[in-house]
Amino acid sequence: MGQITVTGRGRRRLLRGHPWIYADDVNSGEGEPGELLPVFAPEGGPLGWGLFSSESKICVRLVTRSAKQPDRGFWLERVRAAVELRAGEGLLEPEGACRLIAADADGIPGLVVDRYADVLVLQSGGQASDRMMAFLEELVLEVLPFEIRAILDRSESSVRKHEGLDPRVEWRRGSAPTERIEVVEQGPGMERLVYGVDVEHGHKTGHYLDQRMNRAEAARYARGKRVLDVFSYDGLFAIRAALAGASEVVAIDQSEAAGERLLENARCNGVADRVRFERAKAMDDLRRRVEDGESWDVVVLDPPAFARSKREVDGAVRGYRELNRRGMSLVSPGGLVVSASCSHNVDRQTFTKALADGARAAGPDSEAAGREARIVRFTGASPDHPVLANLPETDYLKCAFVRVGR
Repeated sequence: MGQITVTGRGRRRLLRGHPWIYADDVNSGEGEPGELLPVFAPEGGPLGWGLFSSESKICVRLVTRSAKQPDRGFWLERVRAAVELRAGEGLLEPEGACRLIAADADGIPGLVVDRYADVLVLQSGGQASDRMMAFLEELVLEVLPFEIRAILDRSESSVRKHEGLDPRVEWRRGSAPTERIEVVEQGPGMERLVYGVDVEHGHKTGHYLDQRMNRAEAARYARGKRVLDVFSYDGLFAIRAALAGASEVVAIDQSEAAGERLLENARCNGVADRVRFERAKAMDDLRRRVEDGESWDVVVLDPPAFARSKREVDGAVRGYRELNRRGMSLVSPGGLVVSASCSHNVDRQTFTKALADGARAAGPDSEAAGREARIVRFTGASPDHPVLANLPETDYLKCAFVRVGR
């Protein structure tokens, strides 16, 4: 077994609470890729145990500050705590969906486990989670209160490149379902909603589970309103709005497959007469609508991540500013813009400034003063995507509900 000794700076970082050890903060030591290693201070005292990466700039991800080596019981309790957190939030209905394990936020670095009814989708983003996948999978199955019929490994995210790992997609248990996987989403104050998931080819693990509560919140403003859902994907912002009584909903996305799922979801929920899908590139389509002088009561802007690294932040901020300028130009006076960012490199303060800059530039060119924008609610991800207080990197999703004046 290897071991890691950190520098003084690395020790100070750990003592301040952050669980990551960067390669520059390692004084000596080595291990096998993905190995669980003891971590020591410069003078030799134990600092805990962590998962080692031989390739990533994040050399070690601490999992415990105890000198005792984690065993099966340790990992079983980690998995059990993650599942119980979701159960406590009412997210373990057999027909429902949720994120069961959220990697570092649940103390299991590198591993994401999403559940869609009785199908699990796993994503490994690191050497350690690759090495431990079969073991952790067994623990998840042991803890869950119902049977799972199939498990898909969709370990294909770009973060694997930083770990020296190739993408991998394979069915670990069962096989590809021959029928559409359907999920029921409901809860206090929520209309019952049924939607289909393409776990093999859809975005992420098949769906955007982190927006569950924000979709329900946006729907509260939709009764009797005209709603424009931009970057709609499979349309759950749109369908939630229709279920809440929106008079008309138009959903925009450039994916034909997503549009087909959206229309099927609308049909399954009995709102096909009020939900229309238009295939288009969102930014181009918004520009056209602004030029045509359209006006909407509610505009939802839920784009993919604009910044996947710190180097891309400046360009992302310009993108958010322009996107929100167009969205706020389209909303009627007193209307609502629901604007989201899932770029974890763009923090809340930076995103808020992009909203303000977009509002100032919104409206017809002759109105140099722009439009008033008041954030009435600012939320994050649903509770199955917890934020680890001492790891700000787990706080990625921002969703602003903005009232737009004249």
